[in-house]
Formats: sequence, structure tokens, C-alpha cells
Amino acid sequence: MRHAVILAGGSGTRLWPMSRSGMPKQLLPLMKGKSLLDLAFQRLDGLVPMERRWVCAAEAHRAAVCATVPGLSVDRFLGEPVGRDTLVALAFAAAVIARVDREATIVVLTADHLIEPEDTFRGVLSRGFDAAESGPGVLVTFGIAPTRAATGFGYLRLGKRSLGEARIVEEFREKPDAATAERWVAEGPEHFLWNSGMFVWKAEAFLDCVRRYEPATFDGVRGIAIAWGAPGFEETITQVYPGLKKISVDFAVMERASRDPAVKVMALPMALSWHDIGSWPAYAETCPKDDEGNSLAADNHLLLDTKGTLVVSSDPAHLIAAFGCDDLVIVHTPNVTLVCRRDRADDLKKLYTRASEEFGPEYV
Repeated sequence: MRHAVILAGGSGTRLWPMSRSGMPKQLLPLMKGKSLLDLAFQRLDGLVPMERRWVCAAEAHRAAVCATVPGLSVDRFLGEPVGRDTLVALAFAAAVIARVDREATIVVLTADHLIEPEDTFRGVLSRGFDAAESGPGVLVTFGIAPTRAATGFGYLRLGKRSLGEARIVEEFREKPDAATAERWVAEGPEHFLWNSGMFVWKAEAFLDCVRRYEPATFDGVRGIAIAWGAPGFEETITQVYPGLKKISVDFAVMERASRDPAVKVMALPMALSWHDIGSWPAYAETCPKDDEGNSLAADNHLLLDTKGTLVVSSDPAHLIAAFGCDDLVIVHTPNVTLVCRRDRADDLKKLYTRASEEFGPEYV
């Protein structure tokens, strides 16, 4: 049967001070009153039934996640005692789902994407399921046509067509240097795509790759899955999970699988609107704009001689006023106000760390 796993972990430090440790970005009502997790769940309507939708997130956020997503069953929440990056999260999810359904095919989504139109997206995911189920050892990823030479995304070098519009991935490269990214983007989307961070695979095929590439992780998640639902589960996961290797699925599995003759990595192009809402500049792209290119996410704002600035406020009664300000990020919350240059917003983790050290958890 077909299942879905939504990754909803991560601290969201590049969306601080709106994103906090107790209420991270994926749970914030940033999109017209809906959270990114709400939207990720909604995009599965008509494709994967509610009872086969899973969310993997921090155990500390269990109550908040279950309260945020109507219809999410508590036994479909996969709680991580600590974050160990995406390989462990996805291996954990696949191992548990395989216990429930040995023939499971899993689509992996994340809770920090904004994707439109939804019908087109569901159609692409359906074709991804078909490709993953077309034979043994198939891992499917989804590619986005690059719009710039970004170094923060993975890239897919495309080969021949394999099944319909699906292409063989000859090389999967996570976060290349600037010169390589520029060269690849110049070759065009017929040759290179961004990796979207979304995948489809049979649980069995993915776990076999984990077993061969990262055997210690495989052994760990297998033990956790065996304990799933048993009285000793909490003790098992608390003991085992923190000791598992912290590494992304891109480095641990996808790069290796693209070179492995026993595995077929396939890519499906996604010709739709896709935003990875991982930073304030990325969020600004989703906001309405005025004639000066200011991005507006505050109910009350007064901007004079100001251009290219993002204004965000969680308080509908608060007025953000800016005069003579260009290319800034201004974010107001009840106890923190952020002002930074837009071109420095991706480095916000440095400020977040200082705020935590000097002012304590109340502010982060």
C-alpha cells in the first residue's frame, strides 16, 4: 500500500524570532492562517488516505503537532528523542512502516515547502509512486528547474529516459561549490535539476540501501522498529537513537545509490511553483508586494522611501514604520524584534545562538 511520511523536524533558526524552540516554523500560521505542516498534509488529499499519513518530528513537539494537524492519529506520529538528520529519521520511519505493511511504498515530503498548484503536484507524486513500484531497487526523487546557481541545494545530473517522463539520475551531488553550480545551471534543466528533497521508494528498497551503506544505522532502527508498540519502546528509542550517525539521506544514500549498479535512481521533473521556506528572503517571495518591492506580512505598516524590505508582525495591532530603509528584514514578535540586512538573513543562526547564550530560552 501507499504511505506518506512528512518530515517536520528542524529548529527553523533562519526564521527566528517568529520560529521558536517550542513552536518551530513548520507549525506557525505563516500562510494565510495555515501552517506549512497543514499545507503539506492537505496536499495529500485524494492521493494517500489519512490512516497512512505519518509525521516524523521531535518528540517534544508531539502535542503541538497533533493539535495543529486535524486528523493525525497519535499512533502515526514518529517522535525523535533528538534530531539526527534525515537519514535516521527516514530509516526510522521506513522500518516502522515496514512492520505495519511489508509491501509499503512511501512518499517522503517535508513541512517547509510551498507548492502550487496542488492538483499538478498530486499528479507528479502519483507518477512517482508508479515509477517506484516499476521494479526492484528503484529510488525516485523529484527535480526542480534551477533558477540560479544555488549552493544550498542538491543537484541531479540527468541521463536517459527510463519510464515515461522519468529520467535516470547519473549523478546526485549534494551542495556543490559555486563554480560547479554555475556550470551546471548553464547547461540547462534538460541536464541538471535541483533536488527537491522529496522522494518515493519501496520501504524494502530504501532499507536495503541503508543496510549496505550505513549498517550501524540499519541495525539501530531495526531494533527500534521491533520495539514499536511494545511496553519497552520508549526506553529502547531513548537509548539507541541518540547514538546513531548524524548524516543527511542525500549524502548517506542518494549520492551512493546514484553510483550503485544494484540501484536505479530516477528523477521526475516538477514543472510547478516550488518554494523552500527556509529563510526570511524565501518567505518574502510568497508575500504580497507593494510598488517598491517591499514584501508585506504585517497588518499595519508605514513604509516611506523604503524598497525591497520584508516587514512581518505577529501582532495585528502593532505598526511597523520604516523610513529610508532598503533591502532589510524587519520582524516583530511580542518579546523580540529583528532588523537585519536582507543579504545577511541566511546567516541568522549566528544571532540566534548569541541570543540564546546571552538572554536565555525565553527569547529563542
